[in-house]
Amino acid sequence: MAVALLLYFLVVSQSASSSQAAVNQSAERVRALVEKILRDIPAAHTAAVNTEGLTLDPSSQTVNLQTMMSSLGIPAPPVLKPPTLHFTLDLCVSRMAAGGRLYQSLLGVLSENRVDGLTDIETDLRDMLTHIAKMRVAVGLSAELDVTDSLDLASRLHGNYEVQVATHLTLTQLRSFCHDIIRTLRALAIYRP
Repeated sequence: MAVALLLYFLVVSQSASSSQAAVNQSAERVRALVEKILRDIPAAHTAAVNTEGLTLDPSSQTVNLQTMMSSLGIPAPPVLKPPTLHFTLDLCVSRMAAGGRLYQSLLGVLSENRVDGLTDIETDLRDMLTHIAKMRVAVGLSAELDVTDSLDLASRLHGNYEVQVATHLTLTQLRSFCHDIIRTLRALAIYRP
């Protein structure tokens, strides 16, 4: 009986260890992709946005942009924070996936409106979501991602100005969300449930 119990604990311990290794490996790949996205955002913004006043400089942001965000129907990304007793690892990984899908959808709509410079970021988001799916499996969640609500952005892009503002807002929010992912991944590296 004692030998069987010892073997059981060894198997459970090894399983948890390999699960943590899988999470760490996928998290490292996600981090590398997020850092690449962060490097690509300035060039994408320069290629896609030429309206005066729409810069990546945070001090140039105005209340009018928040109004435009609402009128264009661009949702805020899910809140990310380091895992805790109440903000579990499962919730953390699920929100990373939800945010990635949101930006994948937003960039897809913008690309359909002939916005240049977004292809590399779209590819990196797709790859990032693949590795987040691996993290989901490693923490015991389904690899399948929940279906995102459909965006009404396309119907609100009536002209070049709206497209430029939507692109600016999407890239600005994506940059902020990427910084949140990096902070969360740093916390995950030292997190022990």
